[in-house]
Amino acid sequence: MIDTTRKTMAAATAALLMALPALAETTYIQAGKVMAVPGETVLGETTIIVTDGRIVSLEAGYKAPKDKKAKVIDLKDSYVLPGFIDSHVHLTSDTGGIASQLEDVTLSSAAQAFNAWDNSMKTLRAGFTTVRNLGDGDGAVLALRDAVNDGQVTGPRILDAGNSISTTSGHMDGSLGYRDELREYFNGAGNTCNGAEDCRRAVRLQVARGADVIKFATTGGVNSRIGAGLGRQMFEDEARAIVETARLFGKKVAVHAHGADGIRLALQVGVDSIEHGTILDPETIEAFAASDTYYVPTLSVVNGYIERLKNNPDSYEPDVRAKIEWRIDITGKSLEILYARGVKIAFGTDAGVSKHGRNADEFELMVKFGMPSVEAIKAATINAADLLGLTEEIGTLEPGKSADLVAVKGDPLKDIRILKSVSFVMARGKVVPLQ
Repeated sequence: MIDTTRKTMAAATAALLMALPALAETTYIQAGKVMAVPGETVLGETTIIVTDGRIVSLEAGYKAPKDKKAKVIDLKDSYVLPGFIDSHVHLTSDTGGIASQLEDVTLSSAAQAFNAWDNSMKTLRAGFTTVRNLGDGDGAVLALRDAVNDGQVTGPRILDAGNSISTTSGHMDGSLGYRDELREYFNGAGNTCNGAEDCRRAVRLQVARGADVIKFATTGGVNSRIGAGLGRQMFEDEARAIVETARLFGKKVAVHAHGADGIRLALQVGVDSIEHGTILDPETIEAFAASDTYYVPTLSVVNGYIERLKNNPDSYEPDVRAKIEWRIDITGKSLEILYARGVKIAFGTDAGVSKHGRNADEFELMVKFGMPSVEAIKAATINAADLLGLTEEIGTLEPGKSADLVAVKGDPLKDIRILKSVSFVMARGKVVPLQ
């Protein structure tokens, strides 16, 4: 009888413990300097208290926890900032050129998924705790996003666009450069569209796949294999149909645009961001300055181009290489103009064209082309969070927000290049191993 009673009590106790919430996990981060809100006063000796992945408070001085179970992280010799946000990446690859085209027909979806996770970890270890993935092929990043959200794997917070949309023969037409009989295979993603109604279908398809954001191209692209230039390649009714359908489902819209005419079209139909924005004329500059649209410069692509060409002058097809050489020469000029005109700037690298894990190279280029260091940091924190619709979650170190933060050994306001060597990363309250 006694044994039976003991077993019953043990079972009841176990059930009760399982029903109780897990004990809160608290961490005290003692930091030498803290840029809690980029653009505002930098805090001196500060303790950031984190509980269950959320910032609870920022306390002046170095506070010691009363609870012996709380963890203490010593960053007294470090400068702490909010986790960075890259608004334009492509996680499945950074091979580039002809080698990238070969990957399209040799790598399985499973292999692309492993590549995406590996590249996401390179990105996270570089201090980028949130990324917006603007287009990949077989759903690998959609799956990775969900795995990160579910806690199955470590990775940055991901917003994903699914397949990017363009017209047939536009920049996102995956069949460009392949034999005619293969075109049907490469068009199987359903992301190309012709006419307004078909473009509505293309958006609905990405929504059905789980896309967080819609991306489409109004112009040609540097890497796409078609000799149609970098000007507008979409009609207004097609672009407007894409935006209106995205809005119907509550999705933000990013637009790949190089030529001035394609940039103006995107601004006219009311998109959230222009990616690249390489060619400007007076009319386009005025339209941009009058808009509420973000500019995402993606300056880092030039690093990828220069490095590949140095290693192999034949890494790109001749028609693509000609566009690349033009892109290298013109990069940065639009940022100089648009920043001076007060256009909102959000940080984005186009990593995938450049190397993953080298995302912070963009900071140096943004400063080189006219942005003060603090404004470049704001572009990768406050501004990018606003662009992604995540202002309540990330972008600053404030109570209630996700505990996403990085630390460096030095003052990035004096030398922005310091951000290329982060010494500590925390994502959603978890310390990220840097090796």
